[in-house]
Amino acid sequence: AAEVRELGVDALVVGADLTDPESVAAMFAAVEEAFGGLDILVLNASGGMESGMAEDYALLLNRDAQVSVLETAVPLLRGDARVVFVTSHQAHFIRTTPTMPEYEPVALSKRAGEDALRERVPALLERGIGFVVVSGDMIEGTITATLLERANPGAIASRRESAGKLYNVSEFAAEVAQAAVDPIPADNTRLVGDTSSFVGE
Repeated sequence: AAEVRELGVDALVVGADLTDPESVAAMFAAVEEAFGGLDILVLNASGGMESGMAEDYALLLNRDAQVSVLETAVPLLRGDARVVFVTSHQAHFIRTTPTMPEYEPVALSKRAGEDALRERVPALLERGIGFVVVSGDMIEGTITATLLERANPGAIASRRESAGKLYNVSEFAAEVAQAAVDPIPADNTRLVGDTSSFVGE
């Protein structure tokens, strides 16, 4: 935030537990007070591999919380606003391409979240709000990749060899930012990186 402010841009940092509706409401209240509304909403929160969490935590965070955050944000989204949902190829293609057992609960719950959000596209369009899914491969340097590597040593190297290249955090972030302003694809989906080993629906 400090670096952004040095560029002369306003920045607001608000912590929130996306599984707690009151926390989400407080976050958006702060956004409304600071900026009056939203032009872009990026849904990037993900989890489910953490230890010590409830059995249904992955679904709670990756589906229910995503829908709750969107519904809470809608009144703030201005005309021509854009909603960007970030997911992984392993989740996006989970119905046709199996993934590592360690990641399967996350993948299934993230796909459930994607489906639940896609169901809301017609209602969003009625308000002039665009929606796009950005699906990427494993992202090097993320906590998810680290946890997968810990549970399945060699997983990152194997996937990198299969894909030819894995994006790092900065490279993928640039793709997400571009998706927020580029024309929305006909299927509301932006695929980032190699998908040759995944079977489309």
